Amino acid sequence: MKISIQGEKGSFHEVAARHFFNNQAIDIVPCSTFDLTLMAVKEKEAEFAVMAIENARSGSILYNYSLIRESGMKIIGEINLRIRQNLMALPGQTIMAIREIRSHPIALSQCMSFLNHLRGVLLVESDDTAGSARQISESKLPGVAAIASAATAELYRLEILAPGIETYKKNYTRFLVLCEEKDANTDGNKVSICFSTGHKPGSLAAVLVRLAELEINLSKIQSVPRLNGEWEYLFYLDLELNPDHDIPLIKNILENYTTNLEVLGIYNKGEHLYES
Repeated sequence: MKISIQGEKGSFHEVAARHFFNNQAIDIVPCSTFDLTLMAVKEKEAEFAVMAIENARSGSILYNYSLIRESGMKIIGEINLRIRQNLMALPGQTIMAIREIRSHPIALSQCMSFLNHLRGVLLVESDDTAGSARQISESKLPGVAAIASAATAELYRLEILAPGIETYKKNYTRFLVLCEEKDANTDGNKVSICFSTGHKPGSLAAVLVRLAELEINLSKIQSVPRLNGEWEYLFYLDLELNPDHDIPLIKNILENYTTNLEVLGIYNKGEHLYES
């Protein structure tokens, strides 16, 4: 089974993918962008895609909401991964010897309390946490460190100089698992939808009232600009359902209060918080 991810092997996306698929035999298809991650599935290079959608510290990745909707692909699962950031370098290095630290800008931002205590160290933003580690390993770069997952350190034979350097220990990222529409789920206890509403007072409130009346728990709401020049927004919602909820009925009711309603996926809620 082939799984496309944004980033290189050893990245947090790969860690999330292996947790979701229970560490069964999967082949990782690394992609440099989120667009290419979904395209790999559409072009039959992979069967599923794993994509980050939000971080407890950094917030939502707005671009990915639009990307999922425009791709026509469907969400079939989610995984919550506790992100533990680690400082790593070539074996035998010490923190005092490090003069440059490379990583993805979000990873750097998550570790600023630790990094602010270092003096004379240049922070360099890169496209990928694991890619930074790979470059250090392949080029044998002394005095250069990366911030990445423990799996990355093991993969590229780097030594962890400081484990768990993230500022906020409850630092988790929610990842979505996606596939082509023909392979989508038809049942689950969580539904992701998106819609727009009219430009009149109480439009969104009317939708939320109907959800409350149906005893549906709204666990996430996110607005994203439609980019049509008219300051209109699409609302993305995650709905947690009870066993007796009728998904087609819910959709029919919401269609009376919304426009451009789409079901982005039906899946089971990620109940566990996995460690990276």
